[in-house]
Amino acid sequence: MFNLSIPTLDGKDSFGAYAAGPENAPAIIVIQEIFGTNPGIRAKCDALAAEGWRAIAPDLFWRQVRGLELDPDVPEQFQQALDLMNKYSLDEGVRDIEAAIRFARAHGAPKVGVVGYCMGGGLAFLAATRTDSDASVGYYGGPIPGKLGEANAIAKPVLLHFGENDHFIDAEKRAQIHAALDPNPHVTIYDYPGVDHGFATQFGKRRDEAAARLADARTAAFFAEHLK
Repeated sequence: MFNLSIPTLDGKDSFGAYAAGPENAPAIIVIQEIFGTNPGIRAKCDALAAEGWRAIAPDLFWRQVRGLELDPDVPEQFQQALDLMNKYSLDEGVRDIEAAIRFARAHGAPKVGVVGYCMGGGLAFLAATRTDSDASVGYYGGPIPGKLGEANAIAKPVLLHFGENDHFIDAEKRAQIHAALDPNPHVTIYDYPGVDHGFATQFGKRRDEAAARLADARTAAFFAEHLK
C-alpha cells in the first residue's frame, strides 16, 4: 500500500505514506479521516495526481496501528476508528504532517499544501497555524472548535468546508468557527445545506454527490490559485 517512508522530525523513526504524481510538482499532503489511509484516501491522492499534483497521504495512526484501513460503513470498524481517535495525539499528528511537508519540499515540490477530512480537517487547520504549509483545506474538521485560540497564527490561505446538518459539528460550533475566523482575510468558509459529516468522502453511504463535487471544485480552484 505504501510507496514512501517519511522520517519523523527527530529522525528516530519513520512512517509510511501513499504517494502519486510527479515528484517535482507542487505537493498536497492528504490527511486521513479516522479510518486510516484507506481506499478512499488513496483514491483522493490518485485524483489529485491526475490533475498534475504530487499527492502524499501519510499513515498518521502508525504509532497505534501501522497500515490501518477501516470502512466507515461497517459499524464495528467505525467504532474501532472512534476508539483510535480518542487515544490519538493531535500534536503528534501535526508534527508528522510537518515531516511530510519537509519531505515533499526536499524531494522537489516547489510549494506544498494540505487537505484533510474529518479528524484530518482539524489537522489541516492546525497545519495552517503551526507549519509552513502554503495553503490549507479542511473538510468538516471536528477538532477545529477546540483549537480556535490558535487562529491568530494563520498567515496563509485557508479554505474550510462544513455541512449544515453535521451531527459532530453542530450549529453552535459552526457559529463559533465563523465568529473566530470570518474576520481573518486569509480564511474562506463554505457551509453546505442539507448534508452531514463526511459528505465529501470518496466512497460509501456518507457521500452527497452534489455537495462533494461543489466542495471539491472549490478546493481545486483554491489550490490552483495558491500552489501554482
